[in-house]
Amino acid sequence: MTESESDLLALLRELDDPEWLEWPQHYNRGETAALFGGLVTRLEGDFAARCTAEQDTPDSSEYGRVVVPGDATVCGTRIVICVSKFGSLALVCADNPGAFLGTEDAQAEGELDDADLAKAKRALVEIGYVVVAEELLELDYDGPSRLPWHVHRPSWWHRFFGIF
Repeated sequence: MTESESDLLALLRELDDPEWLEWPQHYNRGETAALFGGLVTRLEGDFAARCTAEQDTPDSSEYGRVVVPGDATVCGTRIVICVSKFGSLALVCADNPGAFLGTEDAQAEGELDDADLAKAKRALVEIGYVVVAEELLELDYDGPSRLPWHVHRPSWWHRFFGIF
């Protein structure tokens, strides 16, 4: 299911609780780990490659990342999938978050194949994640939470994937 930008922004605002910056109030580390483990297994099967994963990121609202190696992608650029501790939010990017202006930019530059992006998004959605475009997460943050002092131009990415 593809959600509209306005629906996704509404979801981000709904998840934004200023009293719970690093993880949501009813965060369950075990459930999050199980979901993430399923994602890693699924991506390894779909891309027929061993994926690296970092999880349970401390002092961050990001739970972890899965990296699909470049030699398993059509364009030869690795795919990085970031998972938030909030609402099963996920982000798909070519090379690294911020390496491109977003997935559309990476595709235009020949660094991200449509079929690879669709495969990654399909895995996320079928497992239960909500995929949020990097372009949307880079919009200026205008919610009620006080983000860390070191964030000079806060974005929604800082709120749901950043370090605290």
